[in-house]
This record gives sequence, C-alpha cells and structure tokens, in this order.
Amino acid sequence: MQSPLPVREGVNATRLRLPGEGPWDTAMDYMMHRWGHIDPQGIEDRFDAGEIVGEGGVPLDRGTPLTDHTFIWYYRTLPPETRIPVELSILHQDEHLLVVDKPHFLPTTPGGTYIQESALVRLRNQLALPDLIPMHRLDRMTAGVLLFSTNPDTRGKYQVLFEKRQVQKEYECVSAAEPAEGYPGVEFPVVVRNRMTKSRSYLLAEVIEGEPNAETRIEQLATFDVGPAAPGTGTAAAGPVDNPRRALYRLEPHTGKTHQLRVHMASLGLGIINDAFYPDLLDKAPDDYSKPLQLLARGIRFVDPMSGKPVEYRSGLQLSEATGG
Repeated sequence: MQSPLPVREGVNATRLRLPGEGPWDTAMDYMMHRWGHIDPQGIEDRFDAGEIVGEGGVPLDRGTPLTDHTFIWYYRTLPPETRIPVELSILHQDEHLLVVDKPHFLPTTPGGTYIQESALVRLRNQLALPDLIPMHRLDRMTAGVLLFSTNPDTRGKYQVLFEKRQVQKEYECVSAAEPAEGYPGVEFPVVVRNRMTKSRSYLLAEVIEGEPNAETRIEQLATFDVGPAAPGTGTAAAGPVDNPRRALYRLEPHTGKTHQLRVHMASLGLGIINDAFYPDLLDKAPDDYSKPLQLLARGIRFVDPMSGKPVEYRSGLQLSEATGG
C-alpha cells in the first residue's frame, strides 16, 4: 500500500493497522494503549499537529474515531546512532539502477538499532534519491554487490528477474581447506541441497526434513597456508595444528534462503571464517571491525530488461583472510 507521506531523512513513514473493534473509541486511544507508556505527550502533540495521517493523507486529531481508518501513517522519532565506520562504493548508476559495493557490518535496510546506519538510508540521503529501493538483500555481515532500483516506473521489470530466478549470483568465502574433524571429506565442486527454514523469532536458520528448497554449488578455488590459528577466528578454520591450511571458495546459490551459504558451508564442516552463527552460535559481542565475516557477494549478472543486453557487475572488495586468493 502506497504511503501518503513522503520519505523523510531517508526513512519511510511507519504504517500501523488499526483494529476493527476493541475497547478504544479513537485512533489516539489505541496509540496510547500501544505506546502511551513511552511518550504520551509526544503522541498527543503529533495528533494536535496533524502529523498522523490516514488513507489519502487525511490528518487525524484526538477525536478521530477508531473505525474511520484501517491504516494510519506517522514518522518515528529516530534515536541517535553511532556511525558504523565503513563506506559504500558506487559501481554503477543510471536512470534505472544503482549498483554499490556494500561493506561488512552495514545492514541493507533499516531494522532494529540500525536505521540511519543502513545502506538504503545512507544512499537515499547521500544521492537525494528518496524512491530508492533494494532489489535484493545482503546480510549485515556480508559484503559485496548490491542492486537498488532508482526508478519506480521500471522497478517491476527488475523485480521479475529476481522472482523468476533469472539473476545469477556469485559469492566468495574463506574457510578451512579440509572439513573439521568428524565430517567426511569433500570432492569439489559439490552441490549442497537441503530444506531450510527460518523463523523471525530465532536467530538461526535450521535444516529440516523434507523436499529440498535450498541449493548451492561450491567450488574450491585455491588453498594456502596461514600462520598459527588465532582464538576466535572460526571453529572450522582454527585447529590444533600450528600451520592450518585455508581455502578460497566460490559459491553459486541457485536459491536465496536466509543464511543459506553460511549453513551450507557449515554443513560440510567448513564454517566460514569469523561466522558467529554457524556452525556454533557464539555469545553476542560488540562488532569487531578487524574480523569481518569472510563472505563476499563477488558478482551478479542478468539480461537487463531495459537494454535487452547481458550485464555483469563485480565487487572491487577483497576478503581480508584470502591471503592466497
């Protein structure tokens, strides 16, 4: 549903669905029920100033009946955020697309404690493009090529490419050269297929029984020696040997499940270096910018629906642990 309020400071207005019935006479009564314990005066002031609107952008006041609108929109009060010390690089920009290199640690879209400090909001503000929308997403800890639509009139043509899986993605990661103890050996290239599920209430994706819905082709590109394993560099990469071997891998996902690449590498006993989730969930800790997850969206290719020509965009970033790549 189209918001009647424009993007402000790079952030969309918040939409709230009002209940069809209940013990509240007015829309303000319901908002007080939801958030009055946080800022009752602020809610009253917003209604008085006409900053809360319904369908068609109609301003609500303190007496607007609950049943007058199904949805209302308003701007959140944005909390102060500490800037994440990373920068985005623009790889390509035209009247339809913006392609960037997203660094590690920066989320793609606003969420949780990261609103202004997201790739979307940064780029909207930096480039004065309020209609900017991501065509896909990268995890906060994953770096690499990320596509945005700059033109609402042509956005659907690009969305169809992703929906029909007509976009080919290539990733790189660094892990151990051999599976962890207890896992069988692997002959590369290998294709991992399984059924994955991810609930919003739990951090981790899970592999369950059933028809496969996730598939990744994995190829080992190069192996190399590193120095003695340092604590906390990833359970699959560190080991008792003094000179463990690591490898650079190419990953080609044929589906796009949440955490798919991380789960598939861990399932082979090759958990990605600096992965705090897989194969073992580590205690939450502040971001260590010296130890980014060694996963990079290296490239993306497709037939551009506007020009009809094949295009490919490649990341200029390098994985810090890919010393032999």
